[in-house]
Amino acid sequence: MHLLNPFHNHSGNHQNAPHHQAPPQDQPPNYGNQGQNEYPHGNPDGNKGQTANPPCGQKQPSNPGEGDIIGQLVTGYQGWFSCAGDCCSLGGYWHWAPDRLKPMCKDNCAVISWPDMRYYEQQYSTDFAPYPDGTPSRLFSSMDAQTVYAHFRMMQDAEIRAAALQRFVPCGPEGPPRDITTVHVHNAALATGVKWYCMYDVGGWTDMRTELPEDWRTKMSQYASSPVYARQNGKPVVAIWGFGFNDDNHDWEPEACIEVIRYLQGCGLYVIGGVPTWWRKGISDSRPDYAAVYHSFDCLSPWMVGRASLTKDLDFYFAECNKGDVEELHALGIDYQPCVMPGDLATGRRLHGDFYWHHLSNLARLGRTGVGLYVSMFDEYNEGNQIAPTAETAASQPADFAHPALDEDGTPCTADYYLRLTRDGGNMFRGLLPYTPLRPTEPWPGRGPVHRPRQVAIKAMVNGRYVCVEGDGHLINDRENVGPWETWTLETTLSGTRFKAYTGKYLCVADEVVVANRESPGKWETFQVDRLDDGRVTIRAWTGKYLQACPDGTGRMAAGAAEAGWWESFVMEDV
Repeated sequence: MHLLNPFHNHSGNHQNAPHHQAPPQDQPPNYGNQGQNEYPHGNPDGNKGQTANPPCGQKQPSNPGEGDIIGQLVTGYQGWFSCAGDCCSLGGYWHWAPDRLKPMCKDNCAVISWPDMRYYEQQYSTDFAPYPDGTPSRLFSSMDAQTVYAHFRMMQDAEIRAAALQRFVPCGPEGPPRDITTVHVHNAALATGVKWYCMYDVGGWTDMRTELPEDWRTKMSQYASSPVYARQNGKPVVAIWGFGFNDDNHDWEPEACIEVIRYLQGCGLYVIGGVPTWWRKGISDSRPDYAAVYHSFDCLSPWMVGRASLTKDLDFYFAECNKGDVEELHALGIDYQPCVMPGDLATGRRLHGDFYWHHLSNLARLGRTGVGLYVSMFDEYNEGNQIAPTAETAASQPADFAHPALDEDGTPCTADYYLRLTRDGGNMFRGLLPYTPLRPTEPWPGRGPVHRPRQVAIKAMVNGRYVCVEGDGHLINDRENVGPWETWTLETTLSGTRFKAYTGKYLCVADEVVVANRESPGKWETFQVDRLDDGRVTIRAWTGKYLQACPDGTGRMAAGAAEAGWWESFVMEDV
């Protein structure tokens, strides 16, 4: 079923939506001074009153069930959109348009995905063309309490544990709008039970070393004692995104970063670091010599957006980053919160949810001890990696909006599909649903999972050559390059995977003989493809035996191995 009933008009009419208690009035709470430290720039008495991380050997990764981060799925929340006519002090179309003070239109547009507007009561006009049916093109504003409440209702239905509210440069002109959104977020959390926490993005700050502690002490700490403010291991949670990135926008000395982390920990907080992908090796997107900074955090959340566009890329990062990250952090007693992402809609990489599920199922294999998942992001329409409701087809977005809708590959998807995927993936991670690398969620309820055929080449690890089908249907692994004879169409079902050769015949196993000569698939033509941690796969026949390659590539392949080793491992490459 849909998380929120689809409303088949674009008027913002919610007569079919579930009715819930409205959020409280928009005013900051007063929960006392928990999470404060009277010394915003460091304690002059040294470590007195601070809670420094104990020696690594004494620390242990957190256990699931001890809070809202570890063993849970949370999402990043921008909450940064405004429109002309709302209460935002900045004016115009903040984050909707590159030039916010000019009308938002096809020539002044900062987003590459269009939101499904049926969920929002308050809507604002744009200069985009109407929808194909003549409906005016309108947008929502994060300055409206109803917008934020609607988003938290979606998170509640998607069983997202908490939202990480992004907080950018609060001491400049952006500060007042951020403060408004923060109040809305807190009230929406009170109304829905979805937790939240503050996530500072330190890019572009003038003096992060003093500004961040001051903002926490004077503004954000007032929320820390609230029952809806996220906690881990009994401590309120705060995150800092940006330490260690190798660019001019995050040029902070390690000592300054450590001072800020220690200040927050001295306030009794659990501090998460949003860090570079290659933090552990100190290369590529990471500054060198930042290990002391990374090891000062209570939890690390390496960034992934923009790193992977194909499922094989996800396997590469799982093998090269995720596995090693969690092993090192477990040894240090530091928790791990890897990013999981739905994929870039604008570039056609989502594969109607298969990319997202592949990422979720990869990370679920890390286990839940000392591990939580961070979805990036909830409402990132600017980069096209949002899970919030999105236009289903070109008919539900402006006629002159130049980017694809959710049906980018021809598969109909409901606007809330990625919220439903998030719910199912989160429950798989929590152990509430069985683990499966095959996406069970239907893009459109009642129409089946829709696993489209996929064309691949199969490379044998034993000799690095591609598997080819010969004229008589037998298989050999002796080809250096990929052509029609080395291309296979994978048909994935809930019962297994079928391999169709370029001849149109299905691969079959009978008496350990492997041959592509069957007109239609059945039990003998169905295989189990098991993904290994390093991206390799094994192919198991209905007999329980594994497909084997020949070391020199001269003999015919067979399915006679009771156990999988090097001869029985392959790499599948998309063609």
